[in-house]
Amino acid sequence: MLEDSDMGEIELEWKPYQLYPNLPAGGVARSEFSRARYGESADGTRTPERIRIEADEVDIAFNYASIDRVPNTLSAHRLLAMAGEMGCQHELAERLFHTYFCDGSDVGAIDTLADCGATVGMNGGAVREFLYGDAGIEATLRDIAGAFDVGVAGVPCYRLGGAFLLPGAQTPDVMIQFIDRAKKRLAETE
Repeated sequence: MLEDSDMGEIELEWKPYQLYPNLPAGGVARSEFSRARYGESADGTRTPERIRIEADEVDIAFNYASIDRVPNTLSAHRLLAMAGEMGCQHELAERLFHTYFCDGSDVGAIDTLADCGATVGMNGGAVREFLYGDAGIEATLRDIAGAFDVGVAGVPCYRLGGAFLLPGAQTPDVMIQFIDRAKKRLAETE
């Protein structure tokens, strides 16, 4: 595992990226989204087999059947930026993933986001006030555009040193090799 490696200190920062940036602000019904994207026979309630197997290995209980909406994630990304300034960004990201994939809650809804923020130590009222306003929208949209500009085409995608991209879900061994190679190449340019 990464925790057991000799990678040194690595700072994790969550950056915004929207898979579906053109969704309406309130998101769309998952059944409607699945039919439009995958056809009439699409089953959006079933957890993909590969994901289910990998989740079982680390005791994550995905519950795709409980997901009613595909959210517009702009507000969630704004909140993640706010959490980054408060030092609880990683905890919030984990909470958002659990809230959506395991509980089926709408992480595009401000009340859901405020509850998630409160569980990681943020002030729920301040979160609501922030998200009902316009603060952080332009910066988040700029960051999303910047992700496209550097070649991010899906999630997850890992970026090291501002220069090296590793797309897709990866095993710990692949992550360690990626980090090691990137650190060596960055050291060569210093």
